[in-house]
Amino acid sequence: MNQINNRASRVAAPTRRRLISGMAFALGSVGIAWPEDAPETMQERPGTGANKKRTSLHLDMDVKLSPARVYEVLLDEKQFAACTGLPAEIDPKAGGAFSMFKGQIVGRNIELIPAQRVVQAWRPAHWPPGIYSIVRFELKPQGSGTLIALDHTGFPEGDFDTLKSGWRSHYWEPLNKLAS
Repeated sequence: MNQINNRASRVAAPTRRRLISGMAFALGSVGIAWPEDAPETMQERPGTGANKKRTSLHLDMDVKLSPARVYEVLLDEKQFAACTGLPAEIDPKAGGAFSMFKGQIVGRNIELIPAQRVVQAWRPAHWPPGIYSIVRFELKPQGSGTLIALDHTGFPEGDFDTLKSGWRSHYWEPLNKLAS
């Protein structure tokens, strides 16, 4: 019995990173359905050059919307669909599933702090089953608007260029149009 207690005491307490990674892994084993007949408009294009091996990206964007409004748009299916022009299903609580852009992007909300942070286990439907990346939106007040700091990590090699372009065209441009 003493050996078991000694071994247990040597195991390090889980860090926040380990907990989030573990949640993403666990969520990957939960089936998330998406329509099989959804158009393949977000199909991956292989990365090129220096970006081919990259598995994370960081983007900053200023929008003339309050952090609370950006948070609402990201988590309210009606507002998200109105902003992007494509259907969305979003359960706006931690652990809630989402399906956006006619089922092309699916996942689960991991951490939600109103008007401050949204963290999601996120995947395009064309990735192999069980493969999830982590998307983190940090919403910081800036003047009368918001600085959105996006960190997208853990995606497969070769997807950097497509994801960077997709964030700009499917999130940043619609949010800027909404703000104008």
